[in-house]
Amino acid sequence: MRSLIGTLLLAACVIVGQGTARAAPQDWTSEGWKTDFTRMSVPAEDILSGGPPRDGIPSIDDPAFLPAAQVTGVADREPVIQFGIGADVRAYPLRVLTWHEIANDVVGDRPVAVTYCPLCNAAIVFDRMLGGRVLEFGTTGKLRNSDLVMYDRQTESWWQQFTGEAIAGDLTGQELRILPSRIVAFGAFRAAHPRGPVLVPNDPGFRDYGRNPYASYDMATVPFLYRGELPDGIPAMARVVVVRTVGVPLVVTLESVRSNGYEKDGYRIVFEGGVASALDASRIADGRDVGTVRVTKDGQDVAHDITFAFVAHAFHPEAGIVDE
Repeated sequence: MRSLIGTLLLAACVIVGQGTARAAPQDWTSEGWKTDFTRMSVPAEDILSGGPPRDGIPSIDDPAFLPAAQVTGVADREPVIQFGIGADVRAYPLRVLTWHEIANDVVGDRPVAVTYCPLCNAAIVFDRMLGGRVLEFGTTGKLRNSDLVMYDRQTESWWQQFTGEAIAGDLTGQELRILPSRIVAFGAFRAAHPRGPVLVPNDPGFRDYGRNPYASYDMATVPFLYRGELPDGIPAMARVVVVRTVGVPLVVTLESVRSNGYEKDGYRIVFEGGVASALDASRIADGRDVGTVRVTKDGQDVAHDITFAFVAHAFHPEAGIVDE
């Protein structure tokens, strides 16, 4: 099986060889999409093929869990997405989501989509309720600004993972609610929630879970399949904390938080060490320590994610990046 990074490199070579990527709604329709591409909020040429076809990276639609104390094979320092509603607090290891990118789940009676885009290192949880109905999400096989483009199976509208906005189809312009979650080390989650449900593969042999198919990606100088403007004065792949404020988000470099913390206007960002990068070594458990953060406002957890500087700049060019 060709590695995901190999597929992306091949696609990148094709795009470079062509000069411009061919992105045409008529081509997408010929792939079997029933999406109404007369309704789009972004230029079609901004959407590229990531290599895999629709659902070639299969979402998890019937998630399986084990209590944290019973989970084996996951190193203490491996990153997991911690998300909870009330007493129902769960962990979604990136060793699993790297290969699936979306888990459609129900937590505390609320339908949610737990998502991870490896090319953007963006781990985001969405409320799947919209306009009185529950949506279920899959992967289109497309990228925009190197970020996962999802689709809902109810209308086949296309959604930008980083923003939660529908960018093509009947639901264009609609936005999913982003829910507070955070990256933590598996060992820390298990210590705090020994009975907490941890996502495990439905079929452990389906992929080489624990392997990083994007080895050394977060040490690259430029992102894959990205043609946009890069931020000034900061490496494209530098990690930044994007705080989902009302209006323009707050963006702070992770290194700044590590060195000085951050506190302003009621927002507080605290650095925590001991979390491995999921995009460094060939085995996630061996990734270098990049740490994580906790973000609160007036003591309450705030929706945020840790992504790359080029991603924050691409989607929020109006937001300056705090690096001091």
